Amino acid sequence: MKSQERTLRTGQYTAIRVDTMLSAALIAEFIAPSDHLWLVSAWITDVQVLDNSHGAYDALFGDTPPLGCRLSDAVARIAHGGAHVHVVTRDDPHNEDFLRHLMKAASGRKLHIVRDPDTHEKTLCGNDWMLSGSMNFTIRGMARNDEKITYRAGRDAAAQARIDLAERWGNGE
Repeated sequence: MKSQERTLRTGQYTAIRVDTMLSAALIAEFIAPSDHLWLVSAWITDVQVLDNSHGAYDALFGDTPPLGCRLSDAVARIAHGGAHVHVVTRDDPHNEDFLRHLMKAASGRKLHIVRDPDTHEKTLCGNDWMLSGSMNFTIRGMARNDEKITYRAGRDAAAQARIDLAERWGNGE
């Protein structure tokens, strides 16, 4: 299948947001988790990534669906689905809340965390898709700052990215 690509330029004063694209990618991962999921971001905040206040995603969450889903819960859910999750971020107190929540929620699942002081890349990558660009996974990155984010659907680009990421930070096995 030919790779498909969409680029968004977001910011506080635009009507364009990454939320819908990110939500769709995460929901696809809930349904059919990738073998390896990579989340690379210099700064990570435990932002809400799915708004379920109107019950749109109740079927995904079972008997007691939450009103929203935070990034740590979404990534942990993907790990519980069988993905080997890799998180690369800076060793900074700003990221610790997200990492602490993720480790608790993923409890005992395949979780590979790397704290790299030189991390600057921003990528979320599954088996056959990836989201990359200038956006950190933070409130400011997702809703306020001017950012450029590219979503690529296609195995070849995602496979190359996963190889490059594993070469740089190991595969956690």
